[in-house]
Amino acid sequence: MRKKEREIKDKAILEQLLMQSRICRLGLFDGQWPYVVPVNMGYEPGRIYFHSSKKGKKMDILRANPNVCFELDADVEIVTGDRPCDWTTYYKSIIGFGTAVILEDEAEKLAGLKVIMRRHGGPTDGFKPEVVPVTAVVRIDIASMTGKANPPHGEWD
Repeated sequence: MRKKEREIKDKAILEQLLMQSRICRLGLFDGQWPYVVPVNMGYEPGRIYFHSSKKGKKMDILRANPNVCFELDADVEIVTGDRPCDWTTYYKSIIGFGTAVILEDEAEKLAGLKVIMRRHGGPTDGFKPEVVPVTAVVRIDIASMTGKANPPHGEWD
């Protein structure tokens, strides 16, 4: 990390940011081009979950290459000034890497869907039985991640 003073090293703060972020952007690679796609997500320690249609470019890429990069941010605020160089952006963000696992077992899929629903404050019971088998649920096993904040953590919350 180039600006070490902005690094978030506290794991509890990283976990809080993962729980606070509404959208996760996935970075995928199809062998020729990078592909970035936003997804709703749920988080539990060491894992990010999202759901999808079983068809489409995102799922095709994940089947061919399960290595992913992910990015989340929160508390984004543009700070203005009198001159262009006085402007900045306040933010907290995480960039990480992991391996995507497309869940096949219905109990695992249901558990992943419940993680997503808990994250958004929704009900975790009452999934239609016919929907779970036709829904893709993907778990990202987090290999590494780094956090960054501007201004550095502790100066604003």
